[in-house]
Amino acid sequence: MTQPTLKIENLQTHFFTGKGVVKAVDGVSFEVGRGEVLGLVGESGSGKSITGFSILGLVDPPGRIAGGRILFQGQDIVGLPPHEMRSLRGRKIAMIFQDPMMTLNPVLSIETQMVETVQAHEKVSRKEARARARDTLGMVGIPFPEERLASYPHQFSGGMRQRVAIAIALLHRPDLIIADEPTTALDVTIQSQILAQIQTLTKELGMALVWISHDLGVVAGLAHRIAVMYAGRIVEIGPTDDILDNPTHPYTIGLMQSVPANMPRGSELKAIPGMAPSPLHRPTGCAFRQRCTFATAACEIEPPLDAAGNVAWRCFHPQARRAA
Repeated sequence: MTQPTLKIENLQTHFFTGKGVVKAVDGVSFEVGRGEVLGLVGESGSGKSITGFSILGLVDPPGRIAGGRILFQGQDIVGLPPHEMRSLRGRKIAMIFQDPMMTLNPVLSIETQMVETVQAHEKVSRKEARARARDTLGMVGIPFPEERLASYPHQFSGGMRQRVAIAIALLHRPDLIIADEPTTALDVTIQSQILAQIQTLTKELGMALVWISHDLGVVAGLAHRIAVMYAGRIVEIGPTDDILDNPTHPYTIGLMQSVPANMPRGSELKAIPGMAPSPLHRPTGCAFRQRCTFATAACEIEPPLDAAGNVAWRCFHPQARRAA
């Protein structure tokens, strides 16, 4: 059996504050193989981004990884010395942020930033690094890449800045990319173009990709598998078609019903009642039970991970499968 590029086992990332322990990520497990795209979806505050930051070792105090393993190409990278983590970050594992200005320095030219990124991990000449930067800009659809190397971030549109950020992530042809809602702020047309390019590049370069998003519509057209997060835990995971065609967990069903495209024209849009619980005061048992119309006394106990076929979920009342 082929070893997955990334395998996370029972990851726990907690923030130790004066008011208590915030369990932002609480027992997350999944894996992603070479050339595979995993969509990590859920509401804001569900722990998606902290999961991504944990993989790259970017969780700042008072947060830290309190338990679990992060296996990258078979090696547990939790607790690696800082210099070893830096050698992986950017070279073997890259991240694309939601706001490209978190990646780009506004006072440095694109050429300077990309060349320095190459030379930070490889002993190559500036000429060679510049050529790679130019070619990578062209790969992500930047027109006239030779000329645009001299430009500064403010001279690009939002969509083009995001393409530059993606190009920087691709400079070393990493084995794993974590994309944290990189198309959220873009218009639909630009979003579609970038998604198409990401799909092509992932397939051609054989990269593993974790795509973090709250937009099921985006994930539906991009990911091979979907993991649904709620209150720091994965409540359902499986192949994209299985999750979207026959959702099992009531929370997944609620997310599906909240997408306007899934509702008949003129019908009332359904919303999940209530709000997600605070990770500082997570309720006992199933964290979704206070918002779930199917909750019973059994839900006061934490549901175990159950599975059928390629889909796994945490729920005592898998409504969709029972109805089917």
